[in-house]
Amino acid sequence: MTVKEVTSQQDVNEFLLLPTKLYKSTSNWIRPLDKDVLNVFDKEKNKAFRNGEVIRWLLKDDKSETIGRVAAFYDKKTLNKGNDQPTGGMGFFECIENKEAAFLLFDTCKHWLQNKGVDAMDGPINFGSRDRWWGLLVEGFDIEPNYQCNYNFPYYKDFFEAYGFQVYFNQLTFGRKIMEPLSPRLKEKADQLASNKDYEFRHLEKSEISKLAEYLRIVYNKAWANRAENPELTQQQTELMVKQMKPIMDNKLLYFGFFKGEPISFFLSLPEINQIFKYVNGKLDLIGKAKLVYHTILKTNKKAFGILFGIVPEHQGKGADGAMIQAARAVLQDKYKRYDEYEMNWIGDFNPKMILVVEQVGAKASKKHITYRKLFDETKPFKRHPILK
Repeated sequence: MTVKEVTSQQDVNEFLLLPTKLYKSTSNWIRPLDKDVLNVFDKEKNKAFRNGEVIRWLLKDDKSETIGRVAAFYDKKTLNKGNDQPTGGMGFFECIENKEAAFLLFDTCKHWLQNKGVDAMDGPINFGSRDRWWGLLVEGFDIEPNYQCNYNFPYYKDFFEAYGFQVYFNQLTFGRKIMEPLSPRLKEKADQLASNKDYEFRHLEKSEISKLAEYLRIVYNKAWANRAENPELTQQQTELMVKQMKPIMDNKLLYFGFFKGEPISFFLSLPEINQIFKYVNGKLDLIGKAKLVYHTILKTNKKAFGILFGIVPEHQGKGADGAMIQAARAVLQDKYKRYDEYEMNWIGDFNPKMILVVEQVGAKASKKHITYRKLFDETKPFKRHPILK
């Protein structure tokens, strides 16, 4: 077996197409869009290149057939943030069921990162934001993957753990039926604020979509920035996020809380677009776009996907979470019965407060991913991700 760096267009194609060969008999796997994978490695599209570097490899067998792939990377902004040692990453791992092949790919990542002055690696993760391609699927193989979420073979877990990767944190995806009842505790929380006219909880109207980026930035930076290694978002970044969401956005899935007219919380969801992209076979060419339009117009997707939930600190513990969810319930259960299923973007086990909120919504863990960490010096003590306070 030999490892080859991805340098040519043919190599890029092999990198993209290997999963289609490996998963051809796996019914629940959905092929990612080619452009989404390619954008991770495009300096013009991925802002992580401003402070980082990435490299890709293919693994070839004795007949020059591609049997594995992987990428390694580091970002100077997160290299030491929250870590006891400089920590890089590896991801986009795919491999036949052969431990020697897997270990060769892992070793290749390790040695490259060591030469860059890195002492540990997390994986499988993304060269970029945590909401994409993050973690190894270990439970929930019977459920189709959500958009830009990892789906992999069960035997990958054995490879990672046999190599010496340890659990840095677990990632839980929660799901529920839209029409199932909510916890009475949520109504109690919502009632705490019902008489306070300074608060308002509702979905955005179509006429307000132009304000979405600003509202998103304000709440996110107060609720999430500088926690769990999350940097602040700029207005430009949130405007780009909104631009990317617009083609599939449903304003009745975008809930905010306001205090005296200022945004203080959000509960944001989107139609789960993989339920449409599974028909396009990874390509948004003319045929793929036609299929996208067809399924969008007919509203064949019956699944919604929660992407962000947050409350600014000074309004936490006052019932804003229950009030937002009750506002969503009043619309999605009583008036706007478009969706049958609901899943929420993964929540780390380092965030017990958020897990408590989604359990009160009546959601149960439907999938589990693991973010692993490999210390190159295994004599050093291993620490899991700290619990958020």
